[in-house]
Amino acid sequence: MNVIYKILYPNGKIYIGQDRTNSINYFGSADDNLIAKDFSPEQRQSFTITREILWESEIASRSEVCQKEVEFIKLYRSNDPSIGYNQWPKFEAPYDPA
Repeated sequence: MNVIYKILYPNGKIYIGQDRTNSINYFGSADDNLIAKDFSPEQRQSFTITREILWESEIASRSEVCQKEVEFIKLYRSNDPSIGYNQWPKFEAPYDPA
């Protein structure tokens, strides 16, 4: 089973990822150092994250799963550093002519 999931961290930031095995114990491959910067040593002692399945398919190809992942990253803007931890595709702030 292929899934696209959303991880929600206690600071409200998110990470969108894919898992082609739907492992109950997989929580993504976000950059540890990037996340660690947002939490104090005290906050790291005990916290809860949630994983929500956004999409699933038993028949999607690897490229279809990758395409869906990018769709959800853009939809949730999880590549915007103020919103999430995805670093790809690179976030492009909207053009502001002002």
